Amino acid sequence: MSLNDPSGSSSALDPARMIADARRALFTMTGVMAVIWLLQLVNWLDDYGLSKEYGLRAQELGSLPNIVTSPLLHWNWAHLEANSGPLFVFGFLAAFRGVKKFLGLTALVAVVSELTAWVFDKPNSVGVGASGMVFGYFGYVVLRGIFDRNPVDTLIGVVLGASYAYMVTSALPGTAPGISWAAHLGGLVGGLAGAWIFRNRGQGAAAAKPATARDTKTAGTGIVPGSRADLLKELDDFGL
Repeated sequence: MSLNDPSGSSSALDPARMIADARRALFTMTGVMAVIWLLQLVNWLDDYGLSKEYGLRAQELGSLPNIVTSPLLHWNWAHLEANSGPLFVFGFLAAFRGVKKFLGLTALVAVVSELTAWVFDKPNSVGVGASGMVFGYFGYVVLRGIFDRNPVDTLIGVVLGASYAYMVTSALPGTAPGISWAAHLGGLVGGLAGAWIFRNRGQGAAAAKPATARDTKTAGTGIVPGSRADLLKELDDFGL
């Protein structure tokens, strides 16, 4: 699904479309998790040198580029395992409505979460981990259905919010020693903002584009009627 979905909420209830969306989200998050676990293996073999070098060092200007790498790294296997379950579930739900939208959301959450941690964490402390992304995807999924006026996503958001509301406590200062509350809070804020920024803006019914002579001409050209529309549909199914 593209950023603007002119088909409106009715397409969101189409079983075939929902299956295609779920398949795309599953492939996306499987790839994300594979990258994170592979990095953890390399990190472990290097005695966590990657975390030390590419983690985000609070209030150090030279460390700001590590906003990109910090969410992908962890301090130990227990740290990664604690983040993996919620990251996959919330990420899957966030990616359910399109890969481009998911990538934009991921960039937004990473920047807001890591910048918040960079400002508020203790000076020279080094932070890594995907928990800020977890909070971002969580906040996004909770509000997405409301802004999109989508009954399915609204129900998912209500259930998710009620089930995991306790998580929000670790986004408050001083509630979880040794854990960056600022990264959690920044991620949550980024996800809530993303639900608004990446909302569907094309809810009105779009008029069907009439076929042109180029689309319908077949004699001696090898062009099959509707082939352009079929190609666009395939690209749309992959979120492109």
